[in-house]
Amino acid sequence: MEECNDQVPKPSTLRWKILRNALLCRSQSDEKSESQEIINRISRKGKGNQSFDLIPCHLHPISSDNFEVEGLTMDACYCYSLPTSKNIDPNLFLFQRRDNCASISDFEICNKYDIDNTGVVCPWPSEEVLSYFCLSHADMFRSKSVIELGAGYGLAGLVIAAASEASEVVISDGNPQVIDYIQRSIAANPEAFGSTNVTPKLLHWNQDEVETLSHKFDIVIASDCTFFKKFHKGLVRTVKLLLKDSCFSEAIFFSPKRGDSLDKFLEEITKGGLRYSMSDKYDDRVWMRHQELMKGDQSWPNYEANHCYPLLLKISR
Repeated sequence: MEECNDQVPKPSTLRWKILRNALLCRSQSDEKSESQEIINRISRKGKGNQSFDLIPCHLHPISSDNFEVEGLTMDACYCYSLPTSKNIDPNLFLFQRRDNCASISDFEICNKYDIDNTGVVCPWPSEEVLSYFCLSHADMFRSKSVIELGAGYGLAGLVIAAASEASEVVISDGNPQVIDYIQRSIAANPEAFGSTNVTPKLLHWNQDEVETLSHKFDIVIASDCTFFKKFHKGLVRTVKLLLKDSCFSEAIFFSPKRGDSLDKFLEEITKGGLRYSMSDKYDDRVWMRHQELMKGDQSWPNYEANHCYPLLLKISR
């Protein structure tokens, strides 16, 4: 019997192949098609702007008449429809980078600020789940001070500001590029936030400027921020500094396991003198969608629980 030697290439091998093609600056259509096919095979994103299909949204045309923004050729604007009980326009506009738009400057900024570039790539699935969770539990944020860490384009922070009557929402990230996007999104929703004070904040977890925000927040939120192990210690330190110590406060994280990275982060939480609880079945709708995707729903052909399904992690003193 003839032995079959066909093997499925590892994702790391496929990524290097994409990089090789990019560095060689090849323009042949067949090689472009091959690179796109590889991207589709290894991507952890679902098709379209969303992956769990929890909050309705659609692409919204950008024009200077609508938002007084000109020349944003790399940018897109999505309109999210929020089912809120507040007497406001349920539409929430969010600016982000268009798909497959990247430049060398993105990596130069990452090197300068010692950050990764994932925040500028797209809104990730865990951010969508965090946003939906916050929308479903809006009452817990009423009259509270809230900060989102590693926010990327800041969907969850914007949702809280629009739907919960929080007293303050700070949307932070270590990448100045996404801070610019967050600022544009805040400006594009002038009537959405009511009396809630909403501000963007450039915040690196290892910088001393965290000290200026010490013990100021009732709730800290974050999504998919535990993948890079070298940032674990700084992230735990930041959470501990931000949470109020005069009354109950907590951090709400949504993160996939991603190998042992989440487990390592849990170890760092314990070392930092904080407590935590973790749950996988935190919402019936999210859990049902997870089960559908595990059965092979082709809207997300590369769905895999370890890398894609976010667990709910609550951290407190």
